[in-house]
Amino acid sequence: MKELAVTNLCKTYIVNKRQNNVLRNVNLSIHEGEMVAIMGPSGSGKTTLLYTISGMDEASAGSVDFFGKELFHLKPNEMSDLRLKEMGFVFQQMYMLKNLSLYDNIILPAYQSPEGKSKKGRLQIQQRAKMLMQKLHIADVSDNGVNEVSGGQLQRACIARALINQPKIIFADEPTGALNKQNSIEVMEELANINKDGTSILLVTHDMKVASKCERVLYIEDGDIKEEIQLGKWQTGCDGLSRERKLNEWLLKLGW
Repeated sequence: MKELAVTNLCKTYIVNKRQNNVLRNVNLSIHEGEMVAIMGPSGSGKTTLLYTISGMDEASAGSVDFFGKELFHLKPNEMSDLRLKEMGFVFQQMYMLKNLSLYDNIILPAYQSPEGKSKKGRLQIQQRAKMLMQKLHIADVSDNGVNEVSGGQLQRACIARALINQPKIIFADEPTGALNKQNSIEVMEELANINKDGTSILLVTHDMKVASKCERVLYIEDGDIKEEIQLGKWQTGCDGLSRERKLNEWLLKLGW
């Protein structure tokens, strides 16, 4: 089985001539089809880790084998192509172009890919976008503007956009952080369904309910992965409270 493998990853910032080691020799792996959460206290390096693994931020040392490709050996244009075609991104802040409809925002990244350069490819993209919007229950607001939908609908549109190029993995940074409780539940259900269909997901969260939906949870502190817990694959009808209790006990032992 292919995997995303991170080896001795380091990230250092120099601030006022002082060295700040944000990531310290991080080692981890994400197997194809896994859904993994990263948790840890504020300032522990969670978001920096996500951004560095995905190539959005440069590492100071170490390596990332992205399903058979060494990220840090790629040229900038190769890295951009890889992010476009094989990675999807979902953020806490739902960045979308306000002058475009949800549908147009969703298809835009795919139109930038080689598939989007031909008429046949664009037709396939359009069909895929409509299918994704139906699957994510936002087909009825496809022509709405960004400011004409709820937060939950907007975040589901962001997920559809992340999936439009059929990526190997979705990187999600606090994907429910700006949502109310009900919208958070709905968005996590959609991410769990996407994962069931085979897309790997690596997400950063401070929310125990969100993390409890994941197969594995990694705990980062002071820039290093201290421990991990296996929760098993989330299934419809799972005892969510039991998973949350198990995760809560583990986090308390770690000083959460």
